Amino acid sequence: MSGQGGVLVFRQGRAPEISPVHAVTRATPLTAFRDAGARADTIPFGAAHAAYPLQADASSGVAPEISFRIYTSLAAAEDEWRRFEQTAVGTPFQSYEWLTAWHRHIGIRAGVVPVIVVGRFPTGETAFILPLAIDKGLAIKRLRWLGQDLCDYNAPLLARDFSRRLSPENFRVVWRKLQAQMQSDAQTRHDWIEFEKMPETIGVEVNPFVGLELTPHSSSAHIMQLGGDWETFYRAKRSSATRRHDRSKRRHMAQFGDIRFITTTNAADARATLETLMRQKSLALARKGISDMFARPGYREFFLDFGSNPATQHLVHVSRIEVGATDAAANFAIVHDNCYYHILSSYCDGRLARLGPGALHLRELMGHAINLGLRKFDFTIGDERYKSEWCDERLRLFDYCAAATWRGLPASALSAARLRLKRYVKQTPAVWRAVSQLRAVFGLVTGPARRVAIR
Repeated sequence: MSGQGGVLVFRQGRAPEISPVHAVTRATPLTAFRDAGARADTIPFGAAHAAYPLQADASSGVAPEISFRIYTSLAAAEDEWRRFEQTAVGTPFQSYEWLTAWHRHIGIRAGVVPVIVVGRFPTGETAFILPLAIDKGLAIKRLRWLGQDLCDYNAPLLARDFSRRLSPENFRVVWRKLQAQMQSDAQTRHDWIEFEKMPETIGVEVNPFVGLELTPHSSSAHIMQLGGDWETFYRAKRSSATRRHDRSKRRHMAQFGDIRFITTTNAADARATLETLMRQKSLALARKGISDMFARPGYREFFLDFGSNPATQHLVHVSRIEVGATDAAANFAIVHDNCYYHILSSYCDGRLARLGPGALHLRELMGHAINLGLRKFDFTIGDERYKSEWCDERLRLFDYCAAATWRGLPASALSAARLRLKRYVKQTPAVWRAVSQLRAVFGLVTGPARRVAIR
């Protein structure tokens, strides 16, 4: 039904109450209202809000009342999102800055529809924010995490006492109700779900999504606890023989010129360093026969924007190692919640490459993180051997695929099969070595052409 003077909010066993907001309401399996006064984002469909009080589900025992509101505009959720970030448990990949930059450069040109779900406890406090999105295919729609491919961790933002106030069983009730409501709205309706790279834990909280029927992701993430001063930490982590070898390589490297570890301090320097990083990384990927991530629409612009924008300067660490006149190595990282997230790194070609400029840069970054007083160094996703040599914590990641309509059944089945095959290949050493070698041969064959294209 509709109301000309305000929102009609239905309560069980009570007459409708009028609130002073101009809107149109309609009855759904969950009580709903749509806020027509929301701010519009740069995508053409503007903002659509809906709030749905969730009562206890009789079949699941007791469940606290959880209300949630769905936004199809990032700007409409900005105030609460930024406010919640200050106290919530999450990763930098769910920060408002990261995802708005992603949507500005990548999501909008791909026609992605944001689906930002804000859940609240009965007291009105924010319980969670789910930054989701709808991808429009030719015939079917997919529900994913917003920025899923570019985020090493895809997860909700959670209140710090979330698990004490909402059990896994009750979260599944919330998820089912949320699914039903999304399917009742043309803008959020979807045919299948593909959630990838979901961490088992988010800070001290268990990720509530691990209560769904998940499959292990093809890779894990690795985290290192920091503490003390660099020299003490270094001695504890590396043997005396390894430390001698590191010193020997550094002495040989110094023959090419002075070695300097430089943290960028202005936008121009950050952009120049990121250009170096992307150039070095693209060439390294080409040699391995891996497609260039920076050739994807919007990726290059995203990193240049996020890494040099004054609005994100408090989150970003961009640095390089100079050896004489050569930019020997570069990196892009985020500092968030007492943790250093090591996201992208690269190193140069030629004779210097044999002396380990990337390994030297990594040690400098660890020392930098310790000097900042950070507690953790997160190597993020990937099972490379050097990570396990440094780290003392492995974070398991999971995927979730499900059909939401009959049209989504084939896509969901194919996605699940693809993810299982990818995990088998990466978790079977002999198969992974063979695939890597074949890919490297392909890189050698096509490398010259790729290098011309990259330049």
